[in-house]
Amino acid sequence: MGMSGVAVCDEVVESYQSLKLGHKHKYVIFKLNDDLTEVVVDFKAEANATYDDFVGKLPENDCRYVVFDFEYNAGEGQRNKILFVVWAPDTAKIKSKML
Repeated sequence: MGMSGVAVCDEVVESYQSLKLGHKHKYVIFKLNDDLTEVVVDFKAEANATYDDFVGKLPENDCRYVVFDFEYNAGEGQRNKILFVVWAPDTAKIKSKML
């Protein structure tokens, strides 16, 4: 449990590991459950998903946390970096933004 008192469910850890080690997902979107006590998996994208697919999955009025398997070419061949994205639109509830 983190300092905010919010727990992380086992599926979150498993999904992160499958993205990081197995590259099974392009991105995984996480959210807080309805009573704001636990981080849960909201959506897992297939490995061939696009950035536009990712942006289309983000809600207009609620916060999300995302791990994204970013692929790029730095002149030395294909590289991967895992990005952590916090989506907190201005229209989201203040408490959701703070947790």
